[in-house]
Amino acid sequence: MWPRTELTDLLQIKHPIIQAPMAGSTNPELVGAVSNAGGLGSHGCARMTAAELIDTARDTRAITDKPFNLNFFAHAEPAETPEEDANVESLLAHSYVERGIGELPEKHKTMYDPIDENILAALLEIRPGVVSFHFGLPTSDMLGALRDAGCIILCSATTVAEAKLLADSGVDAVIAQGWEAGGHRGTFHTSFEDFGIGTMALVPQIVDTIDIPVIAAGGIADARGIAAAFKLGASGVQLGSAFLSCPEASISDAHRSAIRNARDDDTRLTRAFSGRPARARNNPYMEKMTEHRTRFPDFPMMYKFSRPLMESSAANNDNEFSFLLYGQATALNCELPAFELLEKLAQEAQDLLSP
Repeated sequence: MWPRTELTDLLQIKHPIIQAPMAGSTNPELVGAVSNAGGLGSHGCARMTAAELIDTARDTRAITDKPFNLNFFAHAEPAETPEEDANVESLLAHSYVERGIGELPEKHKTMYDPIDENILAALLEIRPGVVSFHFGLPTSDMLGALRDAGCIILCSATTVAEAKLLADSGVDAVIAQGWEAGGHRGTFHTSFEDFGIGTMALVPQIVDTIDIPVIAAGGIADARGIAAAFKLGASGVQLGSAFLSCPEASISDAHRSAIRNARDDDTRLTRAFSGRPARARNNPYMEKMTEHRTRFPDFPMMYKFSRPLMESSAANNDNEFSFLLYGQATALNCELPAFELLEKLAQEAQDLLSP
């Protein structure tokens, strides 16, 4: 038995364990397996078109009849930043020449677009059990439409102030994302400077501040972390990197190899790929950009500069410009199919939490 059931009751799931929505790494097989095992599988949908979203939901429902989560980035339309663009272009000119990339295409596609009416229409057609957001919330009209469609709303917070804002906005549960987490930080109300609050400090302070379920995220990879989160007052946990070791995860061989050999100290937060802080495996590009401490174009426009270099690293099978996202506890991962991993985590955590 779990010591608290607020989250499982809310989401209508058996185990209070959420597989994090990692854009580009999730698929119906991974998400369906987690949901079938009693957790909440999550799709990272920030790169999807409305048509892709509908197809993904249909394919997932062919695998599971249990609830699953569709997640989106709620960033604003990026501002024009000509000075930052010129600085970054100058910094990377030599790398472009070395890599034989040539001049930057004037309208190189970025990787993420803000939520629009087409995405909202697709969601209202799909009517998923859960919709979650990163980088804050979309408009109140969008939220109202999703609530009217019966969707449970989750959102990430990286500070107590952000958690309070989300609770006041009417979300159903808050994901308390600690500094240790892999991937993009969900920061939306504080600055993007290189500081943050660890999960151990963040979770109990948010629990003490808001009256809705709190989901602990960041640095949790095994049953000990799950049990600790409950001792801190969380009603559930969200694990991302732990599920990247599952055979179902849609990651490259290079990413899988990096995760297999992960250490506690081999990642760092960087804005050098997207313009927002994200934790990824350290590499020469990240080191160089950190040295210069330059300002970057707004998310996601920084991708127009970094993406050609990322693609070059992938093609050459090197790590110099790779963007391999995972968190600080990834060395604790075990390689199991997603269904078996969820069952193992749930059983071992409940054993630890038993009187």
